[in-house]
Formats: sequence, C-alpha cells, structure tokens
Amino acid sequence: MSEPPGATVTLPVTPVADEPSNTLRPQRVQPLRRPGRWIATAVVLVLAAQFVHGLISNPFYQWDRFGYWFLRPTILDGLLITLEVTVYSAVLGLIGGILLALARLSKSPVLRAVSWTYVWALRSVPLIVVLIFLYNFSALYKTLSVGVPFGPAFFSFDESKLATDMAIAVVGLSLHEAAYAAEVVRGGILSVDQGQHEAASALGLPKGYQFRKIVFPQALRSIVPNYVNQLIGLIKGTSLVFYVSLLDLFGAAQTMGSTYPGDIVPLLLVVTVWYLILTSVVSVIQFYVERHYARGATRSLPPTPLQKLRAGLAGLRARIREETAA
Repeated sequence: MSEPPGATVTLPVTPVADEPSNTLRPQRVQPLRRPGRWIATAVVLVLAAQFVHGLISNPFYQWDRFGYWFLRPTILDGLLITLEVTVYSAVLGLIGGILLALARLSKSPVLRAVSWTYVWALRSVPLIVVLIFLYNFSALYKTLSVGVPFGPAFFSFDESKLATDMAIAVVGLSLHEAAYAAEVVRGGILSVDQGQHEAASALGLPKGYQFRKIVFPQALRSIVPNYVNQLIGLIKGTSLVFYVSLLDLFGAAQTMGSTYPGDIVPLLLVVTVWYLILTSVVSVIQFYVERHYARGATRSLPPTPLQKLRAGLAGLRARIREETAA
C-alpha cells in the first residue's frame, strides 16, 4: 500500500545486541574453595596441639627443675664459654676460608695443591678427632721452634704453656671450620658473573680493589646463607669441646647431670632451649644481612617481619570494613 505524500514512516527499532537490557549489579568475587588445604591445616593444628599438651602435661620433663636450672650461674658460665668459642672460631674460620678459597682460585699450582689438600684432609677427619689430637699435641711435640728447615732454630717455646683448653678448642674448631668455609667462599666467588670480572679488568682496577669492592660484595649474596648454615653447625659443634676439658654449655649440663642424676632431663631441656635461642638469633641476623646485600639485585627488598605484621593487620581491617559494608 502506498503512503500519502508527506506522511511520516515509522520503522521498527531493532534492539542493539551490545547494549545490556538492564544494569548489572556489582558482585563480590568469591574465593576458590580449597577443602584439601583446610583439612590439612586442621590435621596439623590438632597434631601440634597434642604435641604441646604432651610436652606441658608430662611430669617426666620436670618443668619446675627446668626453671630452676635455666639461669643458674653454672649454666650461664657455660653459655658464655660457648659464645666465646663460637665467635673466635667463626671469625678465624672465615678468614682462613677466604685465604684458602683465594689460594684455590689462584694461578699458582703450589697454592692450589696446598689448598685442595688442606680442604680434603680436614673435611675427611671428624671434628672430635681433631680436638683430641690437638689436646694431646704436647705429647708429640714438647717444644715448637721457628727457623731454617733442617737447620738452626731462631727461637723455641714450650707448647704446653700456650695450649690452654680455650686455645685448643678455638684452634681445633677454626681449622675444621676453615675447610668448609673455603668451599662456601669459593662457590660464592664462582657464582659472580664473569662479565663483572671482565668489566673491572677493562677499567684497569687493581685486583685487590676488584675483589673488595666488586666481586666479594656480589658473592656475599651466595655466601651468607651457606655460611650461616656452617655457623649454626659450629654453634652445635662447640658441644664437643667438653671432651677437651672445657666446660661449655653442654659440658656444664653434663657435669651438673652427673652430680644430680634426677635432673638429667631438665638439664638437657635447658641446653636445648639455649641452643634454640642462639640459632634463632643467628637466623634473624642472617635475614637482615641477606636483605642488605639484596639491594640492587631485586626490584623490591623482602619485607621485614614487622612490615609483614603491619600489612597483615591492614588487610584484616580492610576485610572487616568490607564485611561491615556488605
């Protein structure tokens, strides 16, 4: 049918598919359900609670005697000796390890051979054997002298006067620790990219300056975690100095245990807790040392425990506000 002239034709409006028919409401994203994780968490919490309950409620541990011995002067004196032996041995062992690592990486075949032989020998001999050998060293060599080999001696001294119990313990632990520290330091130096060495050499920097300012700071990122493991082992290894008549923390507990046989278990718990405290302090120091040397190697430094706590509290407050608003 034709429309009269001048009439307006109305065409049907087709809805656009891209336009929503109604406005969508914002919905909260539901987290993915993980029942296995919740079950595993519940099992671990139950087992941990049972362990703590048994530890506290079992009268065999004698926690009252534990509190009596924990801060006794005898235990604290032994703890002080443990700290002294650990500090001296750690410093001397690290210095010896650095020298051995540099000798192992040098171009001198004699230095490489001597370093390799030392590391091989000391890592093959148990620490207790080294300590006992040094303790009886005066029986093998009454006097020590310095001079020309197979020739006259410039001066001599009595070895027994210098070989105190503390000196024997420190020397034995340092010699043993240096063999392991040498491999840790050598591995850290080898982990530095070869381009760093080439760039430093291209700038004409002295070898000593290259090592101190360029190579060694980068190697510390690899050395620190590995050497801290050695340091923790050294702290526990100091318990062997009891066999060379030095009453450290373990030796003091052993002596008191022989005098008070009924308190052996509380004394062992005292030693265990003190070793846990020492290793925990070392672990905290390790975290901040690693964080310091991570500058420039990562985009952002790892958060400290206090920063993690603040972030967790902020996230908890935000979640509470969302729950309240909903």
